[in-house]
Amino acid sequence: MRRALDTVFGEQFLQIGVWGPPEAFLRHARTQRRALVDWRVDVGADFITELGRLAIASDSVDAVLLPHTLELTDSPHALLREVDRILRADGHLVTLSFKPGGLWGLRHVLSPRGYPPGKRRMIGERRLRDWLELLSYDIGPRRRYCHSLPLTKLRRFGRLAEDSGLARWLPAMSAGFLLKARKCVYPLTPVRRVRAQPRLRAVGGLVEPSTRTSQTRLRP
Repeated sequence: MRRALDTVFGEQFLQIGVWGPPEAFLRHARTQRRALVDWRVDVGADFITELGRLAIASDSVDAVLLPHTLELTDSPHALLREVDRILRADGHLVTLSFKPGGLWGLRHVLSPRGYPPGKRRMIGERRLRDWLELLSYDIGPRRRYCHSLPLTKLRRFGRLAEDSGLARWLPAMSAGFLLKARKCVYPLTPVRRVRAQPRLRAVGGLVEPSTRTSQTRLRP
């Protein structure tokens, strides 16, 4: 997260959804102000709002972080539309998601409450890219993380893989991926309509004479 937010500047950074300690991701933001928003009570957020109707002014945020929030909400499309509304032009969106495949995805399907608990769905990278492209976002390269097994007794092996640098050689073991996208706004320049001048028709290579003829009075 520190590397993903290293080049994100501006006035306001907004994290939608609490994931871990409140300052786990906010401390890496390089904007002037930062805030934590959530829809649940007593989770340590700065203020509470509905995800489908964010109580935030349009075009007022420079960067938004969604730490697995799309997987927790009932309508991820509505949340993405609201994020697009509050983001300024050239604003950044950072998302964290779990992979549907692999051992973590299998544990999610087999667990009665989902895994991690509370997960409603797992969104694949291709689907998320399609959603962002429909909103005209420029998507950067994917970053894998969480190279560990979904078992408490074997998580130590994943930490050893991360520390030893073996994580990049074990992409199949990664449980999550990070996508960073930038909102692209293309200004519309009105084009003045030019009226075409009437062209004279030619007859046999000569200009057709006018139908109006002058009458000359003949004196007797």
